[in-house]
Amino acid sequence: MVKSAENDKMKDLFEKIYRDKGPLGKWASQAEGYFVFPKLEGQISNRMMFQGKEVITWSINDYLGLANHPEVRKVDAEAAAQYGSAYPMGARMMSGHTDLHEQLQNELAEFVSKEAAYLLNFGYQGIMSTIDALVGKDDIIVYDVDAHACIIDGVRLHMGKRFTYKHNDVESLEKNLERATKMAEQTGGGILVISEGVFGMRGEQGRLKEIVELKKKFNFRFLVDDAHGFGTLGATGAGAGEEQGVQDEIDVYFATFAKSMASTGAFIAADKEIIDYLKYNLRSQMFAKSLQMQLTLGALKRLEMLRTMPELKQNLWKIVDALQSGLKERGFDIGTTQSCVTPVYLKGSIPEAMALVRDLRENHGIFCSIVVYPVIPKGLILLRMIPTATHTLKDVEETLDAFDAIRDRLDNGTYKRMSAALMAAMGE
Repeated sequence: MVKSAENDKMKDLFEKIYRDKGPLGKWASQAEGYFVFPKLEGQISNRMMFQGKEVITWSINDYLGLANHPEVRKVDAEAAAQYGSAYPMGARMMSGHTDLHEQLQNELAEFVSKEAAYLLNFGYQGIMSTIDALVGKDDIIVYDVDAHACIIDGVRLHMGKRFTYKHNDVESLEKNLERATKMAEQTGGGILVISEGVFGMRGEQGRLKEIVELKKKFNFRFLVDDAHGFGTLGATGAGAGEEQGVQDEIDVYFATFAKSMASTGAFIAADKEIIDYLKYNLRSQMFAKSLQMQLTLGALKRLEMLRTMPELKQNLWKIVDALQSGLKERGFDIGTTQSCVTPVYLKGSIPEAMALVRDLRENHGIFCSIVVYPVIPKGLILLRMIPTATHTLKDVEETLDAFDAIRDRLDNGTYKRMSAALMAAMGE
């Protein structure tokens, strides 16, 4: 086949992939299997196995310790034995609807003080589809610049205008609401504001109380993604809205089962009329298989435990308080976290971060997540820790001592020297 001149000007679609692996992908040969895509083995708990060694695990979102709770395991096993992993088959609208799905929705709605709720198969997929269903091309979205990737991807589906406001900055939000209001008056659309209940990287609660106060001045609806707040915050564990006393003012409340519930799935809750609309317009649920019965029955059991076993949350916060107060007393920067999420900020390069984390895992038996550029600014290292109800005070003390040691080595240049060989090997 003879190529035309126009075809000669075209690029191979994959050319950019061969040329640029991306800011994280370029480290794949050094990082994969250890720093990214690591394999934790054994039962989900405070201590697991990593590359043949036991490590204290601070990277599992099993906040309330339900993943291997005997009551949960029993219900999960019995449900799997009774129903298998297929039932019900089909999408909810066609053939995948059951009384137990309805029961779970009703109990979730009551727990978070909303009229109605609707189940979602996955949190990431569900929040994207919720955003897509709530807005049309004439509407405007205003959302926190530090929103989770699932929110950003949901916003990308929007065919209309969207604005970001500075992270947790109510003054910035107000300025963007002024812009959005002017635009909505021209398009004839409405405004959707989106925040997280708890920002999963920094641990800060969204400023929900201040945001809903702006409803007195602006006409907007408010969507809150409370993945990390559900089960951990509020008097009953109903989340950040309950914690801040504004649950009634949240128009659409979203939470996932993947954190406190230690399972798969998610839900949205709102006024009944809103949920009735969403369940007929959520494309990711209308055209996807129903949440399997094992997960549905498992979620009912987990929700029952959230309601009736306050000691789960009490045990969690005993560990959170010990870890966070211990880090602060030893002079570590944990930012302005107002939740269980515990970030530790250090200064260093990506190669230094790799050397530091290897030391932490190999010599101290501590496993926590590492976050570097481009997720956070260059020159910063974020060690993100997730305390759970299964951790012990002994785990906390061992971890604090290990963090003292790695900070000393970072400050005296040990990790910089260790990383020099890596940089030279990469030709940087």
